[in-house]
Amino acid sequence: MKLTILNPKNPGQDFPSVKKALTEPDGLLAIGGCLSKIRLINAYRHGIFPWYNPGEPILWWSPDPRLVLFPEHLLVSRSLQKTLRKNSFSVTFDQAFDDVVNACAELRAEDAGTWITEDIKRAYNDLHQCGMAHSVEAWQDGELVGGLYGVALGQVFFGESMFHSRTDASKVAFAVLVGRLKCWGYQLIDCQVHTQHLTRLGAEEIDRDYFIQLLDRYCDQPIDPVAWRVQ
Repeated sequence: MKLTILNPKNPGQDFPSVKKALTEPDGLLAIGGCLSKIRLINAYRHGIFPWYNPGEPILWWSPDPRLVLFPEHLLVSRSLQKTLRKNSFSVTFDQAFDDVVNACAELRAEDAGTWITEDIKRAYNDLHQCGMAHSVEAWQDGELVGGLYGVALGQVFFGESMFHSRTDASKVAFAVLVGRLKCWGYQLIDCQVHTQHLTRLGAEEIDRDYFIQLLDRYCDQPIDPVAWRVQ
């Protein structure tokens, strides 16, 4: 099947149906385009996200199945419960967005590189400035030691990347985030693709068709007006 090539000068161009995504590599749907706010929001609303390596054109994906977490299904292990009770970390929201993204972009020992390019950083900073992208920070002794960032549309949070430099820091940030999202009326957290780290926290795979149905149900719903402003 031939991939759709997106026009970088037409950010409002529709994406092809996710049913046209390749099965190998799983979920590859389109190529090219741009990372404008209009294009990114349109992508997330339709179950699509960008992922590509430096030097490659922008690649757009919608894998099947999709890894998601329903907030009420969060699993907190005994060891993580103990860490949370000890208040080993303080957790904030939207206090160090750029620092979190930069930390997520750093090369890790098990990785050959990073997909978070300078273009990606600028694009998500733009989304952050207009209140669409958010960060969660875990601090210890005044140092940023873990966190994550993602995009919020209606009652859905689309997780993008997370990092930690101290044990359990990202898990604590995620667990606190899920608790807040549940209180704020969020119904779904998109985790994109399978990882053991997230499945241990309660994430599960669902059919892409069902995922799209959930987006249609929740992305246009209102949330608590104080969400993301309460520390």
